[in-house]
Amino acid sequence: MNIIYILAYIVLWPVFRIFKPTRCINKKNFPEGGALLCANHTRMSDPLFVAYALGLKHQIHVMAKEEVMHWPIIGWILKHGGIFGVKRGQADIGAIKTAMKYLKNGELLLMFPEGTRHQDGDMGDAKTGAAMLAVRTGVPIVPIYVPAEKRWFRWNPVVIGEPYYPETTSKRPTPDEYKAIAEDLMRRIEALQPQAGR
Repeated sequence: MNIIYILAYIVLWPVFRIFKPTRCINKKNFPEGGALLCANHTRMSDPLFVAYALGLKHQIHVMAKEEVMHWPIIGWILKHGGIFGVKRGQADIGAIKTAMKYLKNGELLLMFPEGTRHQDGDMGDAKTGAAMLAVRTGVPIVPIYVPAEKRWFRWNPVVIGEPYYPETTSKRPTPDEYKAIAEDLMRRIEALQPQAGR
């Protein structure tokens, strides 16, 4: 376990417990071993809600936009807590290698397939990065739904979907196949919304 991650979780635990209580729905769906966690993205706080909902037993790594990693103090905490940056709008080979390393080591990686936030709660189009990582590493994808509205002093659900392995017709899928996998992933995430009761 990463000591910085543990300390950050301990500090944030009472904040969430009191002000933004969060409940993990369908935690039984969570697989053992490495997995690619894919959630819709509405707020910068989404990774915190997912991490809190899963608990310390399931430490996650997060692929975040590169700019965040350079923020004073927060950037240091993120880097040493298992979060790593990705340069958006280009093929960031370093970030891809880091992500594949974590997944092949049997660890958990959280990604937001849309690549950006949609604060109105609507689902955006998914990039193909998550599809590519899942296929190349052979780990299951776990769809996760996080509501756009995080309520004060009321339960905020984080819904865990059933893990699955994306289907491909060959070991080297075409760009169209990756796109189809990405679109299917977003449909699976959206299908979890009714379970959130929002």
